[in-house]
Amino acid sequence: MSATPEESRLFEPTRLGPLQLPNRLVMAPLTRNRATSDGVPTPLMAEYYAQRATAGLIIAEATTPNKVGQTFPDIPALHNDAHVVGWRQVTEAVRAAGGRMFVQLQHGGRVGHPDNSGLVPVAPSPVRLDEPVPTQKGRQEPVVPREMSIDDIKATVADFAVAARRAVDAGFDGVEVHAANGFLLHQFLAKGTNTRADSYGGSAAHRARFPLEVVEAVVEAIGAERVGVRIAPGLGVNGIEEGDSEDIYTALVDGLDALSPTYLHVVFADADNPLFQQIRKAWPGTLIGNPVLGWGDPLPVDGGKSAGERLLSAGADLISYGRGFLANPDLVHRLRTDAPLNDYRPDSFYGGGAEGYTDYPVLAERV
Repeated sequence: MSATPEESRLFEPTRLGPLQLPNRLVMAPLTRNRATSDGVPTPLMAEYYAQRATAGLIIAEATTPNKVGQTFPDIPALHNDAHVVGWRQVTEAVRAAGGRMFVQLQHGGRVGHPDNSGLVPVAPSPVRLDEPVPTQKGRQEPVVPREMSIDDIKATVADFAVAARRAVDAGFDGVEVHAANGFLLHQFLAKGTNTRADSYGGSAAHRARFPLEVVEAVVEAIGAERVGVRIAPGLGVNGIEEGDSEDIYTALVDGLDALSPTYLHVVFADADNPLFQQIRKAWPGTLIGNPVLGWGDPLPVDGGKSAGERLLSAGADLISYGRGFLANPDLVHRLRTDAPLNDYRPDSFYGGGAEGYTDYPVLAERV
């Protein structure tokens, strides 16, 4: 006899460190560019996240730990007191709606522009991004990033730790360190962007050193039970060329195991991919799988439910969805009842106001 929707493991309660989660569904971090130009979260952002509080866990969008790490216009930050105050209104709204929330800490590295941050981007090596960068003045040609000195590396590690403490002060349950999608930590991991000849370049173990130092500092700052890490094995977004993915993630996962963050979040996870299977075998803790649903394609009719269930069967513990939650504040209910989904509107993904952000209807409004 086939399983009913209610029997799916996606809707089982579970634990993540000290957190009791009502289901295994995670709202993935999604850049939406609705903060102020100074990186302060807005009341509209509080409304947006509170609408989606039925997720087992919300991971808030990429948030910069320092000024030079800013990627695009109007993204949130966590490097001054105003940022903490702004984020606190968000976490309070989510908590009042019954939710739990981490925030993703992201340094853009070479993915940035002086028109956004006022500073020349920094990176492991002076390797220029090969695509235009969105700015307040429109899309601009990228600049050659400045190679980070050892002092820059140490300062950036410290900035991540301070941002993590600010996140806890702002009411977050924890932070996700972004080591994926072609941003700074991923740039250190990949051969194409890391051509250094010192102890932060060369072998896979050396290229993993900076990301591991960041995670270690964040764990020391707020405790391992409050720290997650996001990775993107083999993903070539933002011009990344890893070169030796199996070696990279062997070194990285081994190093993370010693630090014991509360979860590892694998982007575009494929249950049949040998590298995903290798990571699952090597990683002893909670694994979040983000299923491959096709970027730019319509959401599957089932919202990715079957893909999520396959990842659970392949060893994932939690399943993250991005566009599904973006377009469906009540995604958990829709997946549970096999209800139709709202179509997402790509034209309003990045920047703007309530349209395409907080105006997606819940099921009762749609019917």
